[in-house]
Order: sequence, then structure tokens, then C-alpha cells
Amino acid sequence: MIEKHIPVLLNEVIDSLDIKPNGIYLDLTLGRAGHSKKILEKIKENGSGLLIAFDKDIEAINESRPILEKISNSFKIIKSDFRYLKEHLESNNIKKVDGILADLGVSSPQLDKIERGFSYSQNTKLDMRMDLDSTLDANEIINNWDEEKIAKILYEYGDVKLYKLVAKSIVQNRPINTSFQLNEIIKKALPAKVIRQKNPSKAVFQAIRIAVNDELNALDELLNQLSDLLNINGKIAIITFHSKEDAKVKKFFQNLNYKDPKLKKLPIQDDLKWKQKIIFPGEIELQNNKRSHSAKLRVITKIG
Repeated sequence: MIEKHIPVLLNEVIDSLDIKPNGIYLDLTLGRAGHSKKILEKIKENGSGLLIAFDKDIEAINESRPILEKISNSFKIIKSDFRYLKEHLESNNIKKVDGILADLGVSSPQLDKIERGFSYSQNTKLDMRMDLDSTLDANEIINNWDEEKIAKILYEYGDVKLYKLVAKSIVQNRPINTSFQLNEIIKKALPAKVIRQKNPSKAVFQAIRIAVNDELNALDELLNQLSDLLNINGKIAIITFHSKEDAKVKKFFQNLNYKDPKLKKLPIQDDLKWKQKIIFPGEIELQNNKRSHSAKLRVITKIG
């Protein structure tokens, strides 16, 4: 059963973007339009601005378009990985924007839809592609990548305990066709003590998903494009869900003000051109939306 999609930190995102009349706003992770819907409502309410939404999942686009059309026609949807952001903006003759949102990671509908193959708690094929046109899926990684390469992604993308044992077990037990088969292989590879501490499948599936969708490299490429896209007083708002994403975003935001790390230690900081803050979900959201538990919203404003 697919649960109703609840966008994480919705009110905090809308408040942080401080949507202006006639502004141009980017939602780089359209999903099921949870954030985009509210952005577009604000644009309609305030003036004649424009929302440009990106997603590489055609199912998300097809479900979101009619939701947005009911509000306004002041939007454009682009089917693309956000790593190609500038290329698409240039082709649409857009040089500057007033706000940028990215809600990173997998969306709830992708997790809940069994045939998409993201969830370790439902028995399904191994897929995990956010972009259904992509040729690389989880099955390819699990059944064809060599042991060293699998171990590397388990370590780098999932912080998987005893990652070498898990990689070895995967290679030795091929072919592996379903999520439950993979769950059993992971459990057999690890001591009972490790399994009792936390379900190891969560970290393994996360690592494979990140590799399938090249998520961290795409994030690096995105961040490198953002700083010169904003108008003065423009905002970048990024929601992260795990430590490696958040570390990249945190470092990027810090480096906007301090190209030289030594400058961070200086007592006088009068010439800062960016102002940043971090927001966590409140108690009510934590109770009502389980996806919010690991979420962090980092917001930075261009002030100079």
C-alpha cells in the first residue's frame, strides 16, 4: 500500500525561500509536487513569477503535472538529473533565479511502490533506478560488479559494518534476484551481534541505491553550479537525510564565505556575502512523518 506522501519540512522550506512577486524559483526534486505545489501557490498569490521543476523520474512528472496545472500555468517541468541544471537554464534563457530547493534522496512514493525495487522490507526485484531510462540498476551491481567494487560502495556510501564480508557473501551467492534473497545473504554474512544492533539491510540498500543513481557525484556537480545563479537576497534550501550528503552541503555553504579555511578563525567577519542557517523538524512533524527523522534543512542567503 502506498502511503500519502508528506513533504518534509514543508512550512520551513516555504518560509525560508521567502517567495517574491515575479521571482523565479527552482525545485530540483519535484517528486510528487509536495513542495512545488506550495511554491506555485505563493507565486500565483504574489505575482507573475515562474517555477521550474526538475525530476528524472517520469512517473513523478506524470503524477505532478496535473497537480500543478490545477493551480497555475506559471511553471515548467524539465525531465533531467539536476546535475545538468545550468545547461537547461541556459537553453531556457534564464541566467539568475531567486530561490533554489533540493530535497535529496529517494522519495516516499518510490520507496512505497514495490515494483521500483527500492525497499528492503518488501520482496521485489532489484532495481532502484530513479530514472527509468537509466541502463544501470541494482541487479547489475549485485550480480555483475566485482567484489572489490561492491565493497567500496558499501563502505563509502553506506558505512556498512564488515562491508568486506557482505561484499564477499554477495559475490559467492549469485545469482540474486530479489530484495528478500539479498536480505538473507546480508544476514548470513554478519555476526548475530551486528544484526541485533540494527538491520544491516538498510545501509546496504542505501549504498546500492546511491551507486545506481550516482547521487553523491550528482550532488557535487550541482553544488558547483549554484553560487552564481542567485540574485541578491536569493536563497538556496537543501534538505539532506544522511551524513555524507549533509557533509557536502555544509562544506559547500561554508566555503561560499570562506574560500580559505584559515579565514574562519578570524575574529572580524564584516564582509560575509552569505548568511546561513540550519533547521530541524519540530516535534509534531517527527511524530506525524517518519521520513523526517533524519532530515536537516540547510538554507543560505546571498546578501552581497
